[in-house]
Amino acid sequence: MNTQLKKGILELCVLSILDRKDCYGYELVDEISKSIEISEGTIYPLLRRLSKEGFFTTYLQESTEGPPRKYYKLTELGREEKQKLVEEWMEFVEGVNSILKGAQQHE
Repeated sequence: MNTQLKKGILELCVLSILDRKDCYGYELVDEISKSIEISEGTIYPLLRRLSKEGFFTTYLQESTEGPPRKYYKLTELGREEKQKLVEEWMEFVEGVNSILKGAQQHE
Protein backbone atom coordinates (compact mmCIF):
# COMPACT_ATOMS: atom_id res chain seq x y z
CA MET A 1 0.00 0.00 0.00
CA ASN A 2 1.18 3.53 -0.76
CA THR A 3 3.09 4.92 2.26
CA GLN A 4 1.45 8.37 2.20
CA LEU A 5 -2.03 6.87 2.01
CA LYS A 6 -1.20 4.51 4.87
CA LYS A 7 0.09 7.36 7.08
CA GLY A 8 -3.17 9.24 6.70
CA ILE A 9 -5.24 6.19 7.55
CA LEU A 10 -3.17 5.28 10.63
CA GLU A 11 -4.49 8.22 12.65
CA LEU A 12 -8.04 6.98 12.12
CA CYS A 13 -7.00 3.41 12.99
CA VAL A 14 -5.28 4.47 16.22
CA LEU A 15 -8.19 6.63 17.36
CA SER A 16 -10.68 3.87 16.51
CA ILE A 17 -8.81 1.23 18.50
CA LEU A 18 -8.37 3.56 21.48
CA ASP A 19 -12.09 4.32 21.36
CA ARG A 20 -12.70 0.63 22.12
CA LYS A 21 -9.99 0.16 24.77
CA ASP A 22 -6.86 1.71 26.29
CA CYS A 23 -3.67 0.31 24.75
CA TYR A 24 0.09 0.57 25.03
CA GLY A 25 2.19 1.31 21.95
CA TYR A 26 3.20 -2.19 20.94
CA GLU A 27 -0.36 -3.41 21.49
CA LEU A 28 -1.57 -0.77 19.01
CA VAL A 29 1.04 -1.90 16.47
CA ASP A 30 -0.06 -5.50 16.99
CA GLU A 31 -3.77 -4.65 16.57
CA ILE A 32 -3.23 -2.57 13.42
CA SER A 33 -0.81 -5.14 11.95
CA LYS A 34 -3.62 -7.69 11.88
CA SER A 35 -5.15 -5.68 9.02
CA ILE A 36 -2.47 -3.30 7.71
CA GLU A 37 1.27 -3.90 7.50
CA ILE A 38 3.05 -1.30 9.70
CA SER A 39 6.19 -1.05 11.81
CA GLU A 40 6.69 0.16 15.37
CA GLY A 41 8.71 3.09 14.04
CA THR A 42 5.64 4.38 12.24
CA ILE A 43 3.34 4.46 15.23
CA TYR A 44 5.37 6.19 17.96
CA PRO A 45 5.81 9.57 16.19
CA LEU A 46 2.06 9.51 15.50
CA LEU A 47 1.31 8.76 19.16
CA ARG A 48 3.49 11.69 20.28
CA ARG A 49 1.76 14.08 17.86
CA LEU A 50 -1.76 12.95 18.76
CA SER A 51 -0.92 13.19 22.45
CA LYS A 52 0.32 16.79 22.01
CA GLU A 53 -2.93 17.59 20.19
CA GLY A 54 -4.89 16.41 23.25
CA PHE A 55 -6.56 13.40 21.63
CA PHE A 56 -5.57 11.10 24.46
CA THR A 57 -3.93 11.01 27.86
CA THR A 58 -1.33 8.52 29.04
CA TYR A 59 -0.81 6.56 32.23
CA LEU A 60 1.64 3.90 33.42
CA GLN A 61 0.52 0.43 34.41
CA GLU A 62 2.66 -2.28 35.94
CA SER A 63 3.47 -5.23 33.69
CA THR A 64 4.32 -8.79 34.71
CA GLU A 65 6.61 -8.96 31.65
CA GLY A 66 8.99 -6.11 32.45
CA PRO A 67 8.86 -2.39 33.17
CA PRO A 68 5.54 -0.51 33.50
CA ARG A 69 3.75 0.10 30.20
CA LYS A 70 2.60 3.49 28.96
CA TYR A 71 -1.09 3.23 28.09
CA TYR A 72 -2.99 5.65 25.85
CA LYS A 73 -6.56 6.64 26.78
CA LEU A 74 -8.81 8.51 24.34
CA THR A 75 -10.14 11.89 25.50
CA GLU A 76 -13.46 13.46 24.54
CA LEU A 77 -11.55 15.60 22.03
CA GLY A 78 -10.08 12.39 20.61
CA ARG A 79 -13.55 10.87 20.27
CA GLU A 80 -14.76 13.96 18.41
CA GLU A 81 -11.72 13.82 16.08
CA LYS A 82 -12.28 10.09 15.47
CA GLN A 83 -15.93 10.72 14.56
CA LYS A 84 -14.91 13.52 12.18
CA LEU A 85 -12.31 11.27 10.52
CA VAL A 86 -14.78 8.37 10.21
CA GLU A 87 -17.25 10.65 8.41
CA GLU A 88 -14.50 11.96 6.11
CA TRP A 89 -13.32 8.39 5.43
CA MET A 90 -16.82 7.21 4.54
CA GLU A 91 -17.31 10.12 2.13
CA PHE A 92 -13.89 9.45 0.60
CA VAL A 93 -14.53 5.73 0.12
CA GLU A 94 -17.94 6.44 -1.37
CA GLY A 95 -16.38 8.90 -3.83
CA VAL A 96 -13.59 6.52 -4.84
CA ASN A 97 -16.05 3.64 -5.24
CA SER A 98 -18.23 5.84 -7.43
CA ILE A 99 -15.25 6.66 -9.66
CA LEU A 100 -14.19 3.01 -9.83
CA LYS A 101 -17.69 1.87 -10.76
CA GLY A 102 -17.86 4.59 -13.44
CA ALA A 103 -14.52 3.46 -14.82
CA GLN A 104 -15.73 -0.16 -15.01
CA GLN A 105 -18.84 0.87 -16.94
CA HIS A 106 -16.68 2.51 -19.62
CA GLU A 107 -14.46 -0.54 -20.19
